[in-house]
Amino acid sequence: MSIQNFPSSLQGIIQQGFLEREFQDPLQSKIAYRSLADKESVPNKIGETLTKTRAGLKAPVTQPSVAANNTNLDNGMTPSTFSVEQYVLTLNMYNDTIDLNIVNNKVGLADQFLKNARVNGVQAAQSLDRIARNKLFNAYLGGNTRVRVTLGSPAATVSVDDIRGFQFTWNAAGQVVPVSSANPVNVVFASGNVYSCTGATADGTNVSTAFNGTSGTLTFATNVTVLDGTALNAVVQYNAPTILRPSGRATTAALTSSDILTMGLLLDAQAQLRNNAPMEAGNMKAFLDNKSMRQLFADPDFKTLFQGQYGSREYVDGMVFNLLGIDFVPTTEAPVQAASGSVTVNVRRPILAIGGALVEGDFAGMGTLMENETQIVHEADGVIQVTRPPLDRLGQIIAQSWYWIGDFCPPSDITTTQNIIPTASNAYYKRAVIIETAG
Repeated sequence: MSIQNFPSSLQGIIQQGFLEREFQDPLQSKIAYRSLADKESVPNKIGETLTKTRAGLKAPVTQPSVAANNTNLDNGMTPSTFSVEQYVLTLNMYNDTIDLNIVNNKVGLADQFLKNARVNGVQAAQSLDRIARNKLFNAYLGGNTRVRVTLGSPAATVSVDDIRGFQFTWNAAGQVVPVSSANPVNVVFASGNVYSCTGATADGTNVSTAFNGTSGTLTFATNVTVLDGTALNAVVQYNAPTILRPSGRATTAALTSSDILTMGLLLDAQAQLRNNAPMEAGNMKAFLDNKSMRQLFADPDFKTLFQGQYGSREYVDGMVFNLLGIDFVPTTEAPVQAASGSVTVNVRRPILAIGGALVEGDFAGMGTLMENETQIVHEADGVIQVTRPPLDRLGQIIAQSWYWIGDFCPPSDITTTQNIIPTASNAYYKRAVIIETAG
């Protein structure tokens, strides 16, 4: 790419390659949740929704064939097929920019130029990681909520704290469809009673206390009793992902200050993943904030594992890197929910996950979209940096920008049933387990 349009005072800086290096390094060092994603190149237009299809497996055959039926061209066999499931990627553009006035800037030109590139890189990395985190938690928190307002009498609509996980389901063909009377989902209340949910409607004003939650009402095919429709009662979609809480707490609002992270909870989450994904669950990652890590050090089971090993790497560094087949990834991007309303404690959400819990769809050919003779384009880990030379009348203002076109999606595993893996749960999402604790 030619750089003759840049001021001569800057050409030397760019020719040394410092700008690209300064932009790339922060991207690699800041990624956390994004590391879970399997990357795919999506050759589609911005804003287009792309439906991807994943094939399941066929159930094992455990009965011998009948010899007398081994006749004709089909040898007595009836053809069978595998089931499929779909997930959706919607491509969007994310971007930001920063300007540098090469005359008015009081800082040394080279330092400020490189600093801008570094700041852009850190921002891009953090942005993509947060988008990935939000998509992951939106899926794995879905279908687990509680009654928000007690019913005055039996009714077919119930106000709940969060309608995520109740809005969409999968039909028999593996397609994502809205929950409706034609495509209902079973919902279990705290009493164990099961109702058929036929729709979910968001409130005009969102008052959810859940992380990224959406408050609203659920509509059922039959009336819900007042006993079931009492405020704070658990409401769980039958195919909801697993959420673990200390002492078997049924909802987030039931957590108390003593409900902290323990080795037992991590082992329960690990067992859940191994039961659902035995082939993929060997490489697990636990994403958690540093206070959750501190709670782990206080756990008696953890202390027993390292009893007398005060020279161990874990105690010297104050950090757990790998334990019992789990890689620990401390991150400041872990969601922390402040106490609010019926939730009387701060809520932390470590998450144990395996690869493939996310799919990252990157728009194909991003690096060539904006390439022309008036700007320099660099790609680093899927993110594009565009440096535009001065276009103003005085030739003084340089624009340094970044953009990414793509989407993250947590694919489901609805085809992994107990016919395929006998230890599998009924959850649609099986590749991660959230642990809700106080803190």
